[in-house]
Amino acid sequence: MPYVDRQNRICGFLDIEENENSGKFLRRYFILDTREDSFVWYMDNPQNLPSGSSRVGAIKLTYISKVSDATKLRPKAEFCFVMNAGMRKYFLQANDQQDLVEWVNVLNKAIKITVPKQSDSQPNSDNPSRQGECGKKQVSYRTDIVGGVPIITPTQKEEVNECGESVDRNNLKRSQSHLPCFTPKPPPDSAVIKAGYCVKQGAVMKNWKRRYFQLDENTIGYFKSELEKEPLRVIPLKEVHKVQECKQSDIMMRDNLFEIVTTSRTFYVQADSPEEMHSWIKAVSGAIVAQRGPGRSASSVGFLLSGVTVPQVPTRS
Repeated sequence: MPYVDRQNRICGFLDIEENENSGKFLRRYFILDTREDSFVWYMDNPQNLPSGSSRVGAIKLTYISKVSDATKLRPKAEFCFVMNAGMRKYFLQANDQQDLVEWVNVLNKAIKITVPKQSDSQPNSDNPSRQGECGKKQVSYRTDIVGGVPIITPTQKEEVNECGESVDRNNLKRSQSHLPCFTPKPPPDSAVIKAGYCVKQGAVMKNWKRRYFQLDENTIGYFKSELEKEPLRVIPLKEVHKVQECKQSDIMMRDNLFEIVTTSRTFYVQADSPEEMHSWIKAVSGAIVAQRGPGRSASSVGFLLSGVTVPQVPTRS
C-alpha cells in the first residue's frame, strides 16, 4: 500500500511496464513528490541503495493527464492501472485491488494539485499554458525508450529547467536482475505462515540487504532470494524474546522498521510499508504464542506485548 515517508512523500512498490507494449512488468519503488512536481521510480527503496544511486525513471506530474483502472485494457495483467502522459500510456500493476484504488486516487489528486487551473495562468496571455511548481512553461516533448526506460525530452528549443529529470544509463544494466520477482517459494516440511521480501541490517558491516523472509510454525529464516533452497540463517522461535516496532527507527533513519530480539542478537528488519511491518509483527508474535501451547499462551502474550525481556542464556554467536 502507498504510505507517507519522513519527507511527506507518498511511496511504495509497484510493477511497471517500462518497455512500452512489451507485456513485461518489473518491480520498482515509486515516490510521488508533489513539491518537486515528480513521480519517480528506483530499483529499490533509496534508503537501501548505495548513496547517490540514480533513479530508473521519472515523469513530471504536469505531463500526466489522467490515471485510471486498466483491467479491461490489460485483462491478463492483474490489478493493472494506466497513466496517460502525452503520447505514452504507462501501465502499472498494484499488489491488490485496494492498493490499485489507493494509487489511482493519490495520483489523480496529485495531478489536480500540481497543475494550476486555466484561471490561474498569467493574465493578458493569448495562449495560456499550464505551469508546474518550478515556474517554467510546459513545452512539447517526445518519449524515447532507452534500455527499457522511458525518457521524456523537450522538443522545443527552450532551456530545460532544474526540475528536468535524468537517467544514469550505467545504472540501468542491473534493472533486469536487481530486485527478485515476487513468486511464492514452495513450502518446506513445515507449513509457511508468512513469506516475503524485507530489508535487514547485517551483523558485522551494518549494511542493509534485501532478503526473502519465511515464517513457519517453528522458525523464521531468510534467504538471498525466493529461488534459493538453503536459508542464510534460521532463527528458532523458541529463542525469540519479543518482536516489536523498532524504537530506534528515527535514529536509524528507517521507515517501517521492526526488531526481532533473540537470545544472542537483535535483528533489525525493514518492511515495504507500515501495513507489512504490522503484519510481520502480528504473524511472528502469533507463531510464538502458538508454539508455546495453550498452557503458556497467556504468559507468552504478556511478554510479547509488554516488551519484558526473558533472562538470556549465553550462547555462541
